[in-house]
Amino acid sequence: MATGDIRVKICGLSEAAHVAAAVEAGAAYVGFVFFARSPRNVSIEQAHGLAAGVPPGVAKVALTVNADDAALDEIVDRVPLDMLQLHGAESPARVAQVKARYGLPVMKAVGVADADDLPALAEYGRVADQLLVDAKPPKGADLPGGNGLAFDWRLIAGRRWPVPWMLAGGLTPENVALAIQMTGARQVDVSSGVESAPGVKDAALIGAFIEAALA
Repeated sequence: MATGDIRVKICGLSEAAHVAAAVEAGAAYVGFVFFARSPRNVSIEQAHGLAAGVPPGVAKVALTVNADDAALDEIVDRVPLDMLQLHGAESPARVAQVKARYGLPVMKAVGVADADDLPALAEYGRVADQLLVDAKPPKGADLPGGNGLAFDWRLIAGRRWPVPWMLAGGLTPENVALAIQMTGARQVDVSSGVESAPGVKDAALIGAFIEAALA
């Protein structure tokens, strides 16, 4: 469990050793990706096994992208989860629907590239339990997140929303402390920034990231 005021989420985990590394280093959340086009995609069977090794007190999060009820039903039925992360183009109404259907907290990812993207955060903040403030993917990108891109953190410096929020997008062990300082984030999320290759997590980078965030 993370200590101090900063809570860290390590996302896109697909190996038990890296889940263990995240937990041991003090992650507050571990994330599993259910999106076929992602190099971090896991099967429901994989996720079930990985989630079983997560101790109480560390939140298990399922990341989905525009998933329908049938897909979410299967994930929720077969994987022990603490939170659903919606990382697609889900509307506020869909977020509310998912919350009501599954009785799990829902985190909604919102991509930010410029000031025009900020009003959506307030809108989703009225229905989601948490917000993930992420870098908006470039046009034509295959993935809605995990692209290793940051946005201009000054856009959200000192801003607050109705629910807890988490900073994502291009974070690394080298820049996470600055990102926290500039934005006032109390929660941070990383995926590609702790990888040696796309989809391949690195235990040493996971440890270094969490250490830098909690310092």
